[in-house]
Amino acid sequence: MFKALVVEKNEEGKTHAAVQELSLDQLPEGDVTVAVEYSTVNYKDGLCIGPGGGLVRNYPHIPGIDFAGTVEASDDARYKPGDKVVLTGWRVGEAYWGGYSQKARVKADWLVPLPDGLDTRQAMAVGTAGFTAMLAVMALEDHGIKDGPVLVTGAAGGVGSVATAILANLGHPVAAVTGRPETTDYLTSLGATQIVAREEINETTKRPLEAETWGGCVDAVGGDMLARVLGQMKYGASVSAVGLAGGAGLPATVIPFLLRGVNLLGIDSVMQPYDNRVRAWARIAKDLPMDKLEAMIQPATLSDLPDLGRGILKGQVKGRVVVDVKG
Repeated sequence: MFKALVVEKNEEGKTHAAVQELSLDQLPEGDVTVAVEYSTVNYKDGLCIGPGGGLVRNYPHIPGIDFAGTVEASDDARYKPGDKVVLTGWRVGEAYWGGYSQKARVKADWLVPLPDGLDTRQAMAVGTAGFTAMLAVMALEDHGIKDGPVLVTGAAGGVGSVATAILANLGHPVAAVTGRPETTDYLTSLGATQIVAREEINETTKRPLEAETWGGCVDAVGGDMLARVLGQMKYGASVSAVGLAGGAGLPATVIPFLLRGVNLLGIDSVMQPYDNRVRAWARIAKDLPMDKLEAMIQPATLSDLPDLGRGILKGQVKGRVVVDVKG
């Protein structure tokens, strides 16, 4: 038997999340069985746990869109018992049972070997948010980061925190956007050289172009903020867009793209090719300073998850919540 956070829905459509004991024969089919050690709390997890279930289609359900742990059994030659692995994406925790469980059974293609330099706790301090942040930074590098500050929106969140730390460690000046003044010290500790109030970016304007300010941008918000940022980019600069917290709409014009050559790079962490996932995790182990990583961590247990799921939907979670699943 093992413990898991199980979300169930009653006949009235209301969901309820609670820690339950399950048996191995209840796990879904898959090639590899993993003893999960750590998972994280992401915005999608909040949607899965919250009222109505959000992204979940089938119940009972185990949320947790990422996990790291040790292989217990494998039908795939690439993995053997004792191997340390990490999983992000592939709709685990949404369409398939996820990481809020002491045991998980998944397809071997979804896993990546844990790179040297990271343990399972550190890997989940990075998690899907940090993995996405590295993909965003890699995309900016591939297109060339221009001189000047690199803007990070939603900087106090999971993606923004890790993006800030990575960019600063790589030697780029980072302008961190936040709507919470109390996070200033936290963002400065991650390496941000400039703190930008969210209101400064969101001021209404009818001008499609403003002063060329940013040499690159990791946008974890979307919506109106992304539209505003596009008009502030330097010529030929790029924006890696990773978030939809501000909405899926983009009230922008084509002028930044035509007259400034701005590149809008969409980052999808869900179904990345295997080689790119391996490359990103290797870069994380190399370029994300572990002392900065520790500063982001908030510890949690399975029993904390219902409250944390609601909190992240309200913007109350800072940094990276690491869930000790094995404890």
